[in-house]
Amino acid sequence: MFPLSCGFILLLLLFSSPCFFARTIPLYHDAKLTATKNYTYKWQNFEKFLEASRGSRVNEMFELKKYFHHFGYLKMEEDMNFTDLFDAKFELALNKYQAKLGLPITGKLDYKTISQIMSPRCGVKDVPKKTLHVTRHYEFFTGQPRWARTVPITLTYSFSLANLITSLSLQDIRDAFKRAFGHWEAVIPLTFLETYDYGSADIKIGFYSGEHGDDEAFDGVLGVLAHAFSPESGRFHLDAAETWAVDFQVQKSDVAIDLESVATHEIGHLLGLAHSSVKEAAMYPSLKPREKKVDLTIDDIRGIQTLYGSNPNFTIQDLLESDISSNDAVDLRISSLSIWFVLLQVLITSLCH
Repeated sequence: MFPLSCGFILLLLLFSSPCFFARTIPLYHDAKLTATKNYTYKWQNFEKFLEASRGSRVNEMFELKKYFHHFGYLKMEEDMNFTDLFDAKFELALNKYQAKLGLPITGKLDYKTISQIMSPRCGVKDVPKKTLHVTRHYEFFTGQPRWARTVPITLTYSFSLANLITSLSLQDIRDAFKRAFGHWEAVIPLTFLETYDYGSADIKIGFYSGEHGDDEAFDGVLGVLAHAFSPESGRFHLDAAETWAVDFQVQKSDVAIDLESVATHEIGHLLGLAHSSVKEAAMYPSLKPREKKVDLTIDDIRGIQTLYGSNPNFTIQDLLESDISSNDAVDLRISSLSIWFVLLQVLITSLCH
């Protein structure tokens, strides 16, 4: 009788539909703000592309094509010029962009896609999905580079005292970065140590404006927030023009950007991770003003542990807590449920015997 009851409980677990709370992600938009790249572009002008699809011809569409080229989705035309025609090549690039950013794949410049394009983001190019339907979301840089050191690895980092900002104290900046490095230290066998010897540091951090010697010019307020290079470059640059914040209760600006969130993301690049298509992941390419995103998701953890292995002190409970803290992503919720289901199976089996 008791084993039959256990089997009934297991069937209930198998066929019960979990209930999730749906939440909408607020979209950031302020038509008064402008951000410029090296080709000078006003962000609010993206609105005129709404609902454009293959065959459409929209004035300044070539500027949007430059955006897609910049982030790795569209190859430059042979004559080095883009046109205003929404052609087959641009449609393919748009499909890849929508797939990579976790958007509905419509092949059109719909509201969600335009809103995503308008969001401030990391300057590192995306790695478009090779197929539009995959289960793995994290990505690596080409060649899957990592820091080739003996485990456990120790990396040093330092701040360029000649390239700081005055809106935050050096101590506030140091504290934010220490927390950001700590998020990654917790899940892999790697330790980050600050050094005052900038020249010998593995990771060199600084705030820069416009052209600053790496062919990746910053564009002023919003637009591109920061960029970092794959192992073992160690270069980590932030846009000095941003309104950087460590506490939104203190920094009230509508365009404030959380320093710890951006640092956490860029450290992932320094370690070898490319962009993820999971919106809640630290490695998702965009971050809206006044948004804080510092917790690593299962996707981030799986990706980085593939490169470096697991911190011996990292436990399954840490994985569950990371999953719970990011419970907006369907695939992450499924991962969490799978783990809980296995645990419940073990419990029921032990009771039945």
